[in-house]
Amino acid sequence: LYHKYLDDQQIRRGQVLKKGSQPLMDYYDNFYIGNVTIGTPDQTLSLLLDTGSSNLWVIDADCDSNACGGYLTGLFTKYGFNSTKSSSLSTQNTTLFILYESGEWCGGPLVNDVVSFAGNHLIERQGFVTAIDIADIYGYMPLDGILGMGWPALSVGQDTTPMQNILPSLDAPLFTIWMDRKLSPSMGGNDGLITYGAIDTANCHSEINYVPLTSESYWQFPVDGFSIGIFSDARRGQVGAISDSGSSWIWVPTPVMDGIVNQTGAFYDQTNQVYAVPCSTMMVQPDLEFTINGIKYTVPSVEYVLDFGLGPEEVKCILAIFEIKAGGFGPDWIFSDTWIRTFCNIYDFGQKRIGFATAIHSRI
Repeated sequence: LYHKYLDDQQIRRGQVLKKGSQPLMDYYDNFYIGNVTIGTPDQTLSLLLDTGSSNLWVIDADCDSNACGGYLTGLFTKYGFNSTKSSSLSTQNTTLFILYESGEWCGGPLVNDVVSFAGNHLIERQGFVTAIDIADIYGYMPLDGILGMGWPALSVGQDTTPMQNILPSLDAPLFTIWMDRKLSPSMGGNDGLITYGAIDTANCHSEINYVPLTSESYWQFPVDGFSIGIFSDARRGQVGAISDSGSSWIWVPTPVMDGIVNQTGAFYDQTNQVYAVPCSTMMVQPDLEFTINGIKYTVPSVEYVLDFGLGPEEVKCILAIFEIKAGGFGPDWIFSDTWIRTFCNIYDFGQKRIGFATAIHSRI
C-alpha cells in the first residue's frame, strides 16, 4: 500500500522531480544536527534527523521546564518554535505523547504548518507536535526537536510523516547519509550531509552493497556475525540490526559488550557511566568486524574511540559502544553514528533495502 501511495502521489503532482542536500552540524562526533525551517515567516530550528523514528516534534517556545531551556549553557542555545508568530499554523485540537524505545519522550499539542528541509523541499501542511513537556535528557542535547526519517509504521498518530510527504518529489525515493569524523572535541560546524533523491558520490565510494530490509518499520537488516581481536560472535541464525542516525553509539548484546571490553582493555568510568581507554590507543585498538549478507565490514578503532574532553588524555577517551540489556522486543544491534561515519548509509524506500558504501574522510 505504501508503494502504491508513492506511485499515486507521483502521478498527481506531475511535477519536475528534484534532489537536494542538507548539511549536518557535528557536535563531538556524538550528535549530527540539521537545520529545518517551520512556519511563516520562517523559524529555523536545529533538529536531530533520526532514521530510527518517524514523527516530527519541536520544543514549544512556551515550554518553561529546565530541559526545554537546555543545560548546555554557552555551548548551544535552544530556541524553540513560537507558534503564535506563524501565520500559516493551524491547530488540530488534540495532543500527542511520543515515547521512544530508549525511554525518551515528549508531549504537546498537534499542529499543522509549513515545513522546509531536504534542500528547501517545502511541505505546505505538515503535522507535528509542539512539545511543552520533554524528557530531561533532551536538556543536555544540542537540539530543538527531532525529525523522524523512518517508515510510516513507526509513526505515532495519524499524520502523514515528513518523509512520506517529500518522497514523491524526489528523483528517486531514497536518501544518503554521510557523517564526517573529527579527532578532537568540537562543537558545531558542517561535518555531515544528507543527500535526498540520489547517492552521495562526493563523500561515498562508488561500490555499494545492498541488503534487503527485514521489515518496513525500522531500517532493519540481518547480521551474520561479529568479531574483535580473538573474540567472535557468529550466530547459527541471523540476528537483527537497525541503522539509526538518531543514536550516537553502537548498541550490542551483553556477550558482545563483554568481549569488546576484554579485547580493548577498557575500564568502566563510574562518573560518566561509559567504558574508557587511553586516548593514545585511539588508532591501535582492534577493529570491529561485522559480517552482513556474506560481506565483511570493518569499523576501525578511530571511529569507535572518541575524545569527549572528559579528562587527562591518558585515561579519558571513551568507547562509543553501549550494551543492550536482554529481554526486550527491539533489535539485537543498533548501528548508529559510529557505523554511519564508517559507511555511508543509503536508505531506499522504493526498493525496500539499505545500502552501505565506504565513507570518504579527509582527516583520518
